[in-house]
Amino acid sequence: MRASFVPVTSTVDDREGSLLIADEFFLIAHGDSRGRARLNPTATGLGLAAALLGELILSGRITVADGRVSVLDGPPPADALAGGVLAHLLGQRQHRSVRTWLGLLAGTAADAVGERLSRSGVVRRQEKRRLLRTTVDYVATDLNALAWPATRLLALLDRPHPPAVPDALLCGLVSATGLTRDVLWHADPRAQHRFGVLLPALPLPLRELVAHTEAAVGAAVLRG
Repeated sequence: MRASFVPVTSTVDDREGSLLIADEFFLIAHGDSRGRARLNPTATGLGLAAALLGELILSGRITVADGRVSVLDGPPPADALAGGVLAHLLGQRQHRSVRTWLGLLAGTAADAVGERLSRSGVVRRQEKRRLLRTTVDYVATDLNALAWPATRLLALLDRPHPPAVPDALLCGLVSATGLTRDVLWHADPRAQHRFGVLLPALPLPLRELVAHTEAAVGAAVLRG
């Protein structure tokens, strides 16, 4: 089963603050108004895998150091998808490498995040049955909601104070996967400079996560 994303026009809906990191990355990566993905499926999957790991870092359930993922003690995540990712990490403790986990999660991340967005009403799940396979489209219920994460990031970069850490992480993943031009296509030089200094200021576990994501995307490009 292969998932894709198709935007459709509906009503205005301001969703600031209601979406998690992977949700916003999903919308940015699929934000072409004509329904075409901005990234190839491999880069999209790796970016979403990193975003899901980033959500667990931000919630204090895992950390990243020296290229390895460590699970920390704490209550289970409130979000079902985050809980599933954490259970996956706990169930396969033999895998510690960040790069390994990016690869393990990347194959299913688009469907997993698409389903979460479907449950929250941001997209609508739409199956298409063909002779040999079934494809799944995640149809945006609102073009304004589809465009909002990228618009929000650009607005944050226009402000004098630095973005919050989750938004800085999202910017880092945008950069690591090659989406910078799509987000900053009409940004002024000041916003572009602020974007460039966000990654070095991230907490170390998130900085490592972004660096490994960029390396994984680069390796995937070289493999063709």
